Amino acid sequence: MKGIIPAAGLGTRLRPLTFTRPKPVLNVAGKPIIIHAIETLRAAGIDEIAVIVSDLTRTEIEYTLKDLSGPDLTLIDQHQQLGLGHAVSMARNWANGESVCVYLGDNLFEFGVGSFARQFEAERPDALIALVEVADPSAFGVARLDGERIVELIEKPKTPVSNLAVAGAYFFSNRIFEALSDLPPSPRGEYEITDAIQRLITEGGVVLGQRVQGWWKDTGKPIDLLDANRLLLERLETHIEGQVVNSRLSGRVQLPASARVINSKIVGPVLIGEDVTIENAYVGPFTSIGRGSLIRNAEVEHSVIEALAQIENVDIRLQDCLLGVRARVSGGRRIPRTLKLTLSDASEVELT
Repeated sequence: MKGIIPAAGLGTRLRPLTFTRPKPVLNVAGKPIIIHAIETLRAAGIDEIAVIVSDLTRTEIEYTLKDLSGPDLTLIDQHQQLGLGHAVSMARNWANGESVCVYLGDNLFEFGVGSFARQFEAERPDALIALVEVADPSAFGVARLDGERIVELIEKPKTPVSNLAVAGAYFFSNRIFEALSDLPPSPRGEYEITDAIQRLITEGGVVLGQRVQGWWKDTGKPIDLLDANRLLLERLETHIEGQVVNSRLSGRVQLPASARVINSKIVGPVLIGEDVTIENAYVGPFTSIGRGSLIRNAEVEHSVIEALAQIENVDIRLQDCLLGVRARVSGGRRIPRTLKLTLSDASEVELT
């Protein structure tokens, strides 16, 4: 089986973070989202992976993946973004008759997708779809089941037929490419993968649904990135190698050898990157700090701080923040008591 990761979209719901970088390369819990996706596929035994890129995402994704060893990676261009079905169809020649797992790279599964891969390999249906119960099915593709078989699949229905949403992991036999070959566009002008799956059902194909066990997260919005960061840091194990001077570290903290903590308090889970300096500061739970960043005379918690960021002389606790690469925050008195910021790369904010 081969894996397909669609990564051509612009991630407009994550602006301003995606004004400068595409969503797949944003960091969550110390790794780009696309690396989490690749690791998920590899854990399921899938080592041959195609990443579907656009003209606007190729350069950043190529750079992010250049030093990744292990998987057999191929980048496939999708010059027009015409929906998920269109993205998958770009990989038809590359798939070369094999079955495929289509994994939406902005999704995270607590227990990965190995159980789905095993069921697919054992039963060999035409498709197996990950499903999750959601409060608002109208925002997703929605499935109606008869036992384990999906008998109807509708994209973003006004009147949902169930509360079971498609969760972002699809396993297909090579029949999916035939179903996509002459698919008409949907009313919103896109080629929907749900329409192709419905065609498989209508033509008598076996399409199964398997419910997701554990948590599932779609990182489509800024608040989702913070929540995903929190969920992944729940798994963190303590590993302290860096310099700790007159400081208190409690809970689960990872501190690499090149990082320094001076006159500070850290309450885990906290993930600290290479060459980070934390001085006269407080870093609270569920915070990840990218390489080369500086936090001095400041307080931050429940935040994602990307590489080379600076938070300095800030007399307000930063909470629920997303700070891009080389973002800088300085100044400010303790009014209000906490401050929430979402800053794109190279932004600079001086609080007065």
